[in-house]
Amino acid sequence: MNFPRCLRLAMVALVPAAAISLGLGNALAQSPPPAVSTPATPAPATPAPPPTATPAPAAPTTPPAAAETPAAPPPAAAPVQTADPFGEQITLAPKTVVIMKGTANWDSAFDTLIDSFKSLSALLDKQGIKPAGNSMIVYTSTDDTGFTYLAEIPVDQDPKNLTKDMSIGKSPDGNALKFVHRGSYDNMDNTYEAITNHLDDKKLEAKDTFIEEYITDPLKTAEDKLVINVYVPLK
Repeated sequence: MNFPRCLRLAMVALVPAAAISLGLGNALAQSPPPAVSTPATPAPATPAPPPTATPAPAAPTTPPAAAETPAAPPPAAAPVQTADPFGEQITLAPKTVVIMKGTANWDSAFDTLIDSFKSLSALLDKQGIKPAGNSMIVYTSTDDTGFTYLAEIPVDQDPKNLTKDMSIGKSPDGNALKFVHRGSYDNMDNTYEAITNHLDDKKLEAKDTFIEEYITDPLKTAEDKLVINVYVPLK
């Protein structure tokens, strides 16, 4: 085993007794006693300087947060469509109109009315006259197979070169009830049934005529997108 160095120096060999002779003894006697070696007091250890503290690394600088983009405002709510007036009492004012008389059967009623509007519009366009209001149909009589009618377009000036079926006149006037129909002409039966029930409930007596005012242009609007005011003149 390899002992530590301090332990190996402490191991001293014993001196043999025969080696201690008189001469040696005299010599030893005449020689002053060896000075007792006072073990040197070890110098106090110089305290080691305290370890220099290593400065902690600086915390990384957090970049300033980007300014938040303000949230876009929610889209405006679509306006709620209110119910159309049903049975509103009004007073019709007379208008100057160009008129075309016609007859139609129920199976092809809308096509016949469109043809009349086309004829009147062609007459006005040819003379550079613009309509002064919405197109109208005035029903003058009806039966199970068909009806007679007046197709009317309001004008500010009298057109010329009218056909035998055309004339200039006035639209109906007076007290009436207003109803609104939305959708195709084929569904007008439902509207007129509701009108009849309303007149019965209110015990109102109507004249023998009905007026349809086409709020949307029937020549340019899809049939299922029509908006028609129905006027019922009262007695």
